[in-house]
Amino acid sequence: MLFLGDESLADGFRLIGFETHPDPEPSLVDQIFTDLIRRGDKAFAIVDEALMRAKIPGLERVRAEGGRVVVAAVPRLREKPRLASDVADRLDAMFGKGAGAK
Repeated sequence: MLFLGDESLADGFRLIGFETHPDPEPSLVDQIFTDLIRRGDKAFAIVDEALMRAKIPGLERVRAEGGRVVVAAVPRLREKPRLASDVADRLDAMFGKGAGAK
């Protein structure tokens, strides 16, 4: 179980047993997901919305492959939620921008 994202959320995830990476650089995020792919590991990763929207090759590859590594996004505490996921994108396409955040 991994959490990569906003430092204000990291302590909570750490307390429930996640390996945490507060405010990681995109290069670290890419390395973590590339290593998971290379090793064939199974993982549940929670990343903040900013990272989910970033063009990080390892994260994009994991999301495209699906299966062994499950990735979910959480909003940052200090920002209006805008969930970055395939489901949110489909809802936006069907009902207009912002539908996926409700």
